[in-house]
Amino acid sequence: MDLLLWRHAEAEDGEEDMKRRLTERGEKQARLMAAWIHAHQPKDLRIIVSPSVRTQQTAEALKLPFETHRKIGPEACVSELIAASGWPNANGSVLIIGHQPSLGRMASLLLAGHEAEWTIKKGALWWLSNRVRRGETQTVLRAVLPAELLD
Repeated sequence: MDLLLWRHAEAEDGEEDMKRRLTERGEKQARLMAAWIHAHQPKDLRIIVSPSVRTQQTAEALKLPFETHRKIGPEACVSELIAASGWPNANGSVLIIGHQPSLGRMASLLLAGHEAEWTIKKGALWWLSNRVRRGETQTVLRAVLPAELLD
């Protein structure tokens, strides 16, 4: 299984967290990362997105169908992200467009075996794969792509 973790692009500050919109820079970050994903996307990609406005706008840059999951919003815990994605046994590939700190905590759990306060920068994509070698399940980090490298 391939699992792509994409943190929403840069958003405006605001009192109502769920209604914060992307900035002009954030819209550019989302477009550039969406183009990279289109060029490299794995087969059978299922896209799940937080209900916040900024994640929805980030997802819309892909111009692909996506599902909104209310349980993977800004306050999500890692177990909710794992359940939504079906890691590690889902068929095909899953792209989660979500938030810190849950995306960073999920990356640390899958790669290091425990939750830690890892940071995924705004607009960045982390791509992980699950495989079995010699009877051992392994998580492989395939790519880490910060938005500023696409600029």
